[in-house]
Amino acid sequence: MRLLLAEDDSQLVEFLRPKLQRSGYIVEWSNNGIDAEFLALEENFDGIILDLGLPQKSGLEVLKSWREQNLTTPVLILTARDSWQERVDGLKAGADDYLGKPFHFEELSARLEAILRRHFGQLDNTLEFEGLTLDTDRQTVTLSTSETHQLTAIEFRLLRHFMLNPNKIISKTELSEHIYEEEQLKDSNVIEVYINRLRTLLGKSWIKTFRGQGYRLSAP
Repeated sequence: MRLLLAEDDSQLVEFLRPKLQRSGYIVEWSNNGIDAEFLALEENFDGIILDLGLPQKSGLEVLKSWREQNLTTPVLILTARDSWQERVDGLKAGADDYLGKPFHFEELSARLEAILRRHFGQLDNTLEFEGLTLDTDRQTVTLSTSETHQLTAIEFRLLRHFMLNPNKIISKTELSEHIYEEEQLKDSNVIEVYINRLRTLLGKSWIKTFRGQGYRLSAP
C-alpha cells in the first residue's frame, strides 16, 4: 500500500517512515499543506497520515479541499493531544480517524490499519481471494493446499496490491508506484522478475499477462 505522510516535523518523519516501511508500506512525504494537497489529488495513494498543523496551508484546509473534490482516500489526522476542537473539526471535515500527539507507533499502526481495512472491506488482518490467504501482519501467503510461504518485502507489497484489486488489469506503472519508494529505480523488467516469483509460489496461471496493458490476478 502507498501512503502519503503529510508532516512538517522532520524528526517525527525520521521516526515514522522506516517503521511504516518495515510494515510493508510505500511512504511518500510532504512537509507542507500546499504540496500535500497537490500530491494526493495527482497521485494514487491508499491512505494518508495528515498533520493538522502544516505550514503554508493547514491540514484542516487541505482535508476540506480533498473532500470537496471527492477524494475518498482514508485519512488519519494527527493533532495536539489537548486540542479536542481540532479533533472534532477534523472528523467533521471528513477524517476517518484521529490520533493525538505524542503517540506510540503501535497505536498509529493499529488505527491506520483499521481505516484501511474499512475502506477496502477487509474484516481482519487477512486478505482472501479464491483460496489464497494473505496474512498482512506476518507477510505470508497460504494456498488452498494449506501450504504457507513467507514473502519478501516486495513480493508482499505486490501480492497485496493484486489481492486488493482482484480481476483487474493493473499496469506496470501502477504496480511500480505501490512497491518502490520514490527514490528507488522503477525498472519495469524488475517487475517482471517479481511477477514470475509470485507465479512460482502460487502457480503460473494465477497472474495473467495482458500485453501492452499489464497484469491481472484471477483464479486459474
